[in-house]
Amino acid sequence: MPDTRSIAVGFWVGTGSRDEDPKVAGASHFLEHLLFKGTERRTARDIAESVDEVGGDSNAFTTKEYTAFYIRVLSEAQALAIDLLSDIMWAPAFRLVDVEAEREVIGEEILMHAEEPADLVHELFAATLFPDHSLGRDVLGDEKTISAMERDQIAAFHAQHYRPANIVLSAAGDLDHDEIVASTERAFTGSVGGVQPARVAPAQPGGGRVVLNRPGEQAHLVVGVSALDRDDEDRYALAAVNHVLGGGMSSRLFQEIRERRGLAYSVYSYRASYQGAGALAIYVGTSPARAGEVHGLIEAELDRLVADGISERELAMAKSHLLGSLALSLEDSGARMSRLGRSELVHGRVPPVEELEQRLQELTMADVERVVARVLPGPRVVAGVGPFTEEDLQHRH
Repeated sequence: MPDTRSIAVGFWVGTGSRDEDPKVAGASHFLEHLLFKGTERRTARDIAESVDEVGGDSNAFTTKEYTAFYIRVLSEAQALAIDLLSDIMWAPAFRLVDVEAEREVIGEEILMHAEEPADLVHELFAATLFPDHSLGRDVLGDEKTISAMERDQIAAFHAQHYRPANIVLSAAGDLDHDEIVASTERAFTGSVGGVQPARVAPAQPGGGRVVLNRPGEQAHLVVGVSALDRDDEDRYALAAVNHVLGGGMSSRLFQEIRERRGLAYSVYSYRASYQGAGALAIYVGTSPARAGEVHGLIEAELDRLVADGISERELAMAKSHLLGSLALSLEDSGARMSRLGRSELVHGRVPPVEELEQRLQELTMADVERVVARVLPGPRVVAGVGPFTEEDLQHRH
């Protein structure tokens, strides 16, 4: 991206919370914290000051299937970005004092997460959709596993999973490819080899309703179904269906629940895709007295999609929106780095933008009808958090 002044560099590790033994649930997220706490030659303060000195920013995040660490700096600091990230990835110190400090921080994060019903309801939905499977576990782990996790267990988890065969380095911006390669080779001090985690898909999706009754001003609902895995050829058609359902301001649910009836401020749908599994879900936050009414509207809209599908105009609008979003995402070095890293890690290749555009442009009504028939008739999961009960969710059409 020669017209930019920045470079974004990221290490994408193909291990997340679904790959953890239950005894060390939360290890991936624990590592996300610890790698920035210091290496054999840098303290946590050294790392922070090195990034601040060049006006950059650094961060990391953990998902159910991967963990990412990234730095964005001005292009002249390219060598620093590679050296710093490599040091973090390959030579973490795991000082006992840092482990204990981050244990406390993560404990507070778990407590804070539990106090956020708008976040908690999504975890409740996942646990109900994927019962007795690691995809249903919280990425953060829980108080019991975090409290019991020992320094050596975390170091062993790092040694097993943070190996070249399970990691993608991606970069985008005003960069020199050959210099990126050379810098990475010079900075590598880790162990060679490694493998990607072996995964087992959920046996079958869960169903039914679950409500966590707790004090609050709002009822938070997630309604959803099991959907397509990350490699399914119908995922582009499902993206269009998701947009029509609740993916934007013109979507059916946004227009009906918020604009027409004024029943909620936040209402949207989203897709989640994993290796061997997936989900299509709808979230809404509303007043407890209206929980049943809103739930009924969501169920009715899902039923209408199954019975009648979508219109030609809705498909055209969805395709235009997805194409526009793709184009806009290519203007930012951080977003491009993320697309490269995630695509290579998850799909084993980075599809050309032209290929993605063609796949979206070629979507037909038959594609949409097929994906609706595959996904939406499945068992539905309803998860709720707030001052209401399962009985309050009875449909009110």
